[in-house]
Amino acid sequence: MGRAVAIFDWDGVVVDSSAAHERAWARLAAEEGLPLAPGSFLRGFGKRNEVIIPQIHGWASDPTEVRRLSLAKEAHYRELAEDGLIRLLPGAAELLRALAEAGIPRVVGTSTHRANLDLAFRKFGLAGWFDGAVTSEDVVRGKPDPEVFLKACALAGGDPARSVVFEDTLPGIAAAKAGGFRAVGLCTTNPREVMAGSGADALVADLSEVTVALALPGGP
Repeated sequence: MGRAVAIFDWDGVVVDSSAAHERAWARLAAEEGLPLAPGSFLRGFGKRNEVIIPQIHGWASDPTEVRRLSLAKEAHYRELAEDGLIRLLPGAAELLRALAEAGIPRVVGTSTHRANLDLAFRKFGLAGWFDGAVTSEDVVRGKPDPEVFLKACALAGGDPARSVVFEDTLPGIAAAKAGGFRAVGLCTTNPREVMAGSGADALVADLSEVTVALALPGGP
């Protein structure tokens, strides 16, 4: 039987990056002369660009064009992030330290690109706090499919039934539950009344409210 693993979604869980992502989409739309529908940012938050571009923005369906637009958007994001438009969310460093002291592996499972993750690792000195990461490039199916979390759990030799996922979106919580994980929902991106209907096992304002016992009631 595998061990308990703590799996962290990234944007809206460990880092507050929403302003940088939203502005990056706006920059790309202006640059390309493409429309941005009201509310499209929140509808796409936490999803892969391969879903956002054709299904939410309706900008392109050809895979080559989708990839071009995706890479251009992420380049804008990293420029904005380097300029200081992202921050570490409350409680992230403290919880990572507590989990490490309890001997529980910490892995990232995210829809963001690896280069974005590497930027934040460097900016906030986080690389040593994680035992691995599964990013957008490592999966075929985005949330609510559980692929990203199952791969992240396997990376650390974990058992989904003993492990926990920290998530801030409805598709993310759905993915965690579909994979058989305990899900802790953060009310950082969506209000509590929205997250209350997500099916999460516990709801918190952010990671500052999470203890090892809340995350993994059964222990490591």
